[in-house]
Amino acid sequence: MTVWTRTQSSTQSVSIGGFSFPSSSVICSVLDSQRDGFLGKTYIFLIIGRPRDTQALLASQDLSMEKLEVEPGPLPCDYRVDRRVLNEQELEETGQRSQSPKPSRWFTLPRCSTAVAWATLCRFLPILSWLPKYPAREFLLGDLLSGLSVGIVQLPQGLAYALLAGLPPVFGLYSSFYPVFVYFLFGTSRHISVGTFAVISVMVGSVSEALAPNDAFLVPGNDTEVNEIARDATRVKVASALSFLVGVFQVGMGLLQFGFVVTYLSEPLVRGYTTAASVQVLVSQLKHVFGLSVKDYSGPLSQIYIVLEIIWKLPESNVGTVVTALIASTLLLAMKIINQKLGRKLPVPMPSELIMLIGATAISYGVGLKEKFKVDIVGNIPAGLEPPQLFDYHFFGKIVGNAFAISVVGFAIAISLGKIFGMKHGYEVDNNQELIALGLSNFFGSFFQCFPISCSMSRSLVQEGSGGNTQIAGAISSLLILIVIIKLGELFYHLPKAILASIIIVNLKGMFVQFSDICYLWKANRVDLLIWLVTFVATVLLNLDIGLAVAIVFSLLSVVFRTQLPHYSILGQVPDTDIYRDVTQYKEAREVPGVKIFSSSATLYFANAEFYRQALKEKIGLDVDHLIAKKKKLIKKQRLKTKKLQKKENRQKKAAARKVPLDSSEPNSMNVKIEEMDIENAQVGGVDRPDNAVVNDKGFTLTLEALGLPQPHFHNLILDLGTLNFVDTVCIKTLKNAI
Repeated sequence: MTVWTRTQSSTQSVSIGGFSFPSSSVICSVLDSQRDGFLGKTYIFLIIGRPRDTQALLASQDLSMEKLEVEPGPLPCDYRVDRRVLNEQELEETGQRSQSPKPSRWFTLPRCSTAVAWATLCRFLPILSWLPKYPAREFLLGDLLSGLSVGIVQLPQGLAYALLAGLPPVFGLYSSFYPVFVYFLFGTSRHISVGTFAVISVMVGSVSEALAPNDAFLVPGNDTEVNEIARDATRVKVASALSFLVGVFQVGMGLLQFGFVVTYLSEPLVRGYTTAASVQVLVSQLKHVFGLSVKDYSGPLSQIYIVLEIIWKLPESNVGTVVTALIASTLLLAMKIINQKLGRKLPVPMPSELIMLIGATAISYGVGLKEKFKVDIVGNIPAGLEPPQLFDYHFFGKIVGNAFAISVVGFAIAISLGKIFGMKHGYEVDNNQELIALGLSNFFGSFFQCFPISCSMSRSLVQEGSGGNTQIAGAISSLLILIVIIKLGELFYHLPKAILASIIIVNLKGMFVQFSDICYLWKANRVDLLIWLVTFVATVLLNLDIGLAVAIVFSLLSVVFRTQLPHYSILGQVPDTDIYRDVTQYKEAREVPGVKIFSSSATLYFANAEFYRQALKEKIGLDVDHLIAKKKKLIKKQRLKTKKLQKKENRQKKAAARKVPLDSSEPNSMNVKIEEMDIENAQVGGVDRPDNAVVNDKGFTLTLEALGLPQPHFHNLILDLGTLNFVDTVCIKTLKNAI
């Protein structure tokens, strides 16, 4: 490649990589750029020169140098640098590019060996890799105390979250036992506590109450009394079928290596979604707090209808139920505050929920809250385990969309907590294996009348904070729940439902704190704030499944919009530095005389190519398309003129040929041909070569000055492509047109 540079007034030259250039020609050849906290060098520059300047790409041989060597240079003159131009094949040969491996077949037969079989088994059953190496002396005591602490917390939460799912409390205990034990075998996180979770439970409740509403199970002849036994049996079948589908989706995504899907759920989206779900949880428990019977609503605006009906029926509230809920909530908050204040001094956290369960059950039995004050109680909790039962597959067509939403949300919550604990304690959490573990937990749980589960943040913090080191703590907590199911469950017959509602509402305190994200995101990033608000509003108004879909679509569209409408700027040099910034934002930044540096904050691709071209016109103050159109028009006129001149010359040549004597010698005819060749070389297309045309291999190229078009007020244009991370055909065409 031959690079020509010319300067009219220069007293210094710049030495780069052993070559000497006029300083005015390479003053911006190395450009610092900063995008999203990354500070580095811009490697790609496109420079458009003045007439007699060939378009060139200036690049130094050592881009990592910190400063340029400036030496006194000669008087204004021309410099010529010869560099070899390589095509793709020559570049690969020179750089000795390694050959890409041949794509393997979509299916390869596994090798039959004991080592391969054992490695495969350990990958799908992680307990085989860590249980034989378990340091009992170091970890057993901590896991034992942690398991007991988690079990004590999981017992009241299992009973309470079953109400969120619209099921009898005993099914919350089942969901706290079977899935936890399955995860103990297949999970890779050592500290998360799987089981019932408020957000997943309310998603299950929205489905079960929609498919089995109270109105469908009214006692014949009585428009107010509901056949609760038949209703609960139907809802259990719906929840079991939902758990089966959730498990199938999660196992399928895990086997297909789709653990990356959670990367599309940004943190503002997840926090906005869980905050909206907590609002739905609160609304669903208001009927238990006030002792009201409310119609089951489902679909968009269902939460609005429930709140309006509760407000309408407030005069009918049960005073005993309201007082019970207020006292329980106050005591629970007080005990949690004590736990926070004295957490470091206590060997294990105070089991506030368990204390509340035992105390409320004893008071209810002694005072007779059900008989005297009409306070609803839990009722009969059957002792023992139920045999496996097959779910009703007829519900699959109605719940498949909800099942997919629950599978994605449940996995997102579990893997986010698992990654946090893994980074804290220095171990790896496998996304795909976590999908398989959660999926198998839900899959096997569906045969034992469990509803879908996920990871609980509060219990995970208890498990990690009380000394838990492995999932043996989870197994111990499930064994404690098993003891309650077999022997102690019937003791909670007189437990008021208002107590369970209070436990649920108080445990939402951590989620309601997420409303502070609004103030933080307002200062940090308005687009993330918009994602948070859209997710929250859509989830509250449109229900959990539709709200999640709207949130994901809006979040992805925001990325497209941000790259489609980036910030365009003209860069100038900050005095006494090698840093270039937007001249409209930095008052002291100065443009280099005769040089325009155009920068974009996003990559150039098909979605923003047109905006890039328009912004380039506006920023540099030059309508390239208009100039090109004028140039084509003038060239077209010149070609027409050329044709006329050629016709005239041809006629003259024919007339001259007739005048040549027939007996003319051969040298004379050769002279005529030589004169014709000289005429053709002296003119290109019938137009004399201008003095200021740029010479190239094909002859010469007419410049703006030669065509009489207006000249730009700069001689070099640099396109800052530091944000370019991929190139498509539209990008190439846009850059080609800009040149």
